[in-house]
Amino acid sequence: MKKRKPVEYILTLTCPDRRGIVRAISGVLAEHGCNILDSAQFSDPATNTFFMRVHCADETGEGRGLADALAGIAGTFELQWQLHDAARRPRVLLMVSKMGHCLNDLLFRHSIGSLHADIRAVASNHEDFRALTRSHGIAYHHLPVSAETRVEQEAQLRALIEGERIDLVVLARYMQVLSPALCRDLRGRAINIHHSFLPSFKGAQPYTQAHARGVKLIGATAHFVTDDLDEGPIIEQDVIRVDHSMGAKEFAALGRDVESVVLARAVNGFLQHRILLNGDRTIVFR
Repeated sequence: MKKRKPVEYILTLTCPDRRGIVRAISGVLAEHGCNILDSAQFSDPATNTFFMRVHCADETGEGRGLADALAGIAGTFELQWQLHDAARRPRVLLMVSKMGHCLNDLLFRHSIGSLHADIRAVASNHEDFRALTRSHGIAYHHLPVSAETRVEQEAQLRALIEGERIDLVVLARYMQVLSPALCRDLRGRAINIHHSFLPSFKGAQPYTQAHARGVKLIGATAHFVTDDLDEGPIIEQDVIRVDHSMGAKEFAALGRDVESVVLARAVNGFLQHRILLNGDRTIVFR
């Protein structure tokens, strides 16, 4: 008889910090036939909050009651928890405007299996990347927008997100501002790539600003979307060295490479349930 492949879960949780949390969680997992494959935890003394991510495998078939058991101890420890089927690929919507480097990078990573995602669609306010998207077998939605049609366009976007049951929205250089209401509704499940190493050089031309100031490092920041423009909880950042011999165009070319890598790291962190919100900050388990 062929041996049953264990079902794997990823458990994430936050709660007030106190003794006994790890013991209680480990006990519940063991009682339900789960072997811990990987575990990470962090206690934030500033907020007295405990964070934990556990990757485990149900080796005995007893895991069916795991969620009920976790619910049973949730009140004792004031747990906020989520139990994910590790095999399930989160459903993703990519959004883009007229710069396609991040979109192209994510689509390529997806095509070679390095993104554990089900990319359901690409949405854009322009037609530029329809052919690229369709070449990957993914639906493309052209949602043009103007000052007069912004409310209607966002209603279409909401319908797409709800209809496709999207888990994560990725703003892959989508250069339109989402309404405060939509930002609030997408809290913790919309990621933006900002073409600057926040908080410096905000706005539409950060590389020109950086060149004018003679900086020696440029970078990019991936963060959760909030209604406070470009100020959401930071997930991932990176930098690259530049010098006086380079112009603004060379800055921008190098910046595009950094943006693509930083966004991919942030998206992967979300897909693998490695990111937990901690107020205006994030905990990212590597």
